Amino acid sequence: FKESFKVSDEPIVEWRALTVGLLDKVAIEIWDRLGKTEREMPMARILEGGTWRSGRELAFEKRENGAPPISIRSTGDVF
Repeated sequence: FKESFKVSDEPIVEWRALTVGLLDKVAIEIWDRLGKTEREMPMARILEGGTWRSGRELAFEKRENGAPPISIRSTGDVF
């Protein structure tokens, strides 16, 4: 995308919804592979350590500045 989007624009809302939906599937796979329960490894831990950090590392491999693949106009108040 060459244009920039507000966090309330449809592509960003849909992108975030897809992320949440896929995170549920990723979490189940992680729990199964590691033999952990959700109580032992909460979703917040998976989000921070398993997906957010990995995503940042991949972003820097794919794009020189490590920016998201879609430009978002935001004040940083939406996670």
